[in-house]
Amino acid sequence: MSAGVLEHALLPVRPGEEDAFEAAFARARPLIAAAPGFRSLRLSRCLERGNVYLLLVEWDSLEDHTEGFRGSPAYQQWRALLHAFYDPFPTVEHFTEVLTASPER
Repeated sequence: MSAGVLEHALLPVRPGEEDAFEAAFARARPLIAAAPGFRSLRLSRCLERGNVYLLLVEWDSLEDHTEGFRGSPAYQQWRALLHAFYDPFPTVEHFTEVLTASPER
């Protein structure tokens, strides 16, 4: 299987709305997980700034995200669940793998 595409977004959530955001994200997760070309998702919370989250999503291709998911009815539901939490609205960027490392044993 090819390396695919890694979507990266820092999600600045309005302070005080973190619990509601996490609950909404849990409801939104199946929407993206069912999208063609979706491989995996990781949502992490920043230790230094507790209202900032890092979203990493692996896709088979850039188009699976930008055209497939974003052009789907599921994305409209995703947007309705999550976009009101962001201030400011996040920048989403896409990456391809260049180099990896793991512990030597």
